[in-house]
Amino acid sequence: MSTIQSVTADLYRVPLPVKLTDSMHGDMDDFELITVRIRDEDGVEGLGYTYTVNAGGAAVAVMINRYMADTLVGQDSTQIERLWEKLWWQLHYAGRGGHQTSAISAIDIALWDLQGRRLQTPLWQLFGGYDPKVPVYAGGIDLQFTLDQLLKQTDGFQEAGFRAIKMKVGRLNTREDIERVAKMRAHLGDDFPLMVDANMRWTADRAITAARALQEFNLIWLEEPIIPDDLPGMRRVLRDGGIPIAGGENLHTLHEFRAAIDAGALSYPEPDVTNCGGYTVFRKIASLAEAHNLPVTSHGVHDLTVHALAAAPNRTYMEAHGFSLERYMTNPMPIVDGFVTAPDTPGHGIDLDFAALEEHRA
Repeated sequence: MSTIQSVTADLYRVPLPVKLTDSMHGDMDDFELITVRIRDEDGVEGLGYTYTVNAGGAAVAVMINRYMADTLVGQDSTQIERLWEKLWWQLHYAGRGGHQTSAISAIDIALWDLQGRRLQTPLWQLFGGYDPKVPVYAGGIDLQFTLDQLLKQTDGFQEAGFRAIKMKVGRLNTREDIERVAKMRAHLGDDFPLMVDANMRWTADRAITAARALQEFNLIWLEEPIIPDDLPGMRRVLRDGGIPIAGGENLHTLHEFRAAIDAGALSYPEPDVTNCGGYTVFRKIASLAEAHNLPVTSHGVHDLTVHALAAAPNRTYMEAHGFSLERYMTNPMPIVDGFVTAPDTPGHGIDLDFAALEEHRA
């Protein structure tokens, strides 16, 4: 037994080195980071975190500090499934996804990290282990980059060790998207793994037209062509567009993923461990995908996600996102020839430099 003594959430607004853009979130100069630290009676501490784009982070922090912390203090930190259910139903009426699930995700990640640190075991091994070496792609957030900027970023990604890249589409003129993808494909060569992401920009009909035009470029997938709520539309895009579909960063529960898979709307389920319910739910989504003979990918936070995918036999490319915390990590994971390797340190192995983050406290 490991009794929880304290739970603390902190909010930071972290500046981005370069302004990032996509089709629906607009210009992004920073992102909101919500960290959670859970300490037990022996002084062992687990770290979790989540993030928001543009707005909403304060609500997540308040939800943890005001409503969840007292529920957790005095509980056995090793009973992670029980605590997950307890928090879910405590805030079900006010949440059922969204801020509630992001808050639970950060707590769940911290609890698993605490468990791994107590047991002196890395999480990917605690989760069962499959292969610590996980393929990774660079997730560009680059819709409004000029073509020169886009290609320069692409060269930088390859120099950094990436061997797969995703670019944004969803400009006002779809013909511009097609032209930019054509330039990228010519720049990368015929066989370099390339994905595109529309960030929900299109209707189903427009997405089908765009997908058909993109077929010639040998894409790994088209990501989030339409809103996640339109599962019949997504199924049409997958069926009639002729390109595999990835999605899931805006699906926040296991049940939403089940519905999307049952609808035949996804080729690559893509959960984000920081908003789908943490490691506990991410691993269930991976198993759900495996049961449907589907590969599982991921959204964002590769430093956390690597442990879940290193334990998933159906894993495919993992995203390394533009909202990176590498500047604030004491031990960022290197990318070597298209792969990252899950660390052998206890827990998830991430230690943040909170002194450096302090100037960004919100």
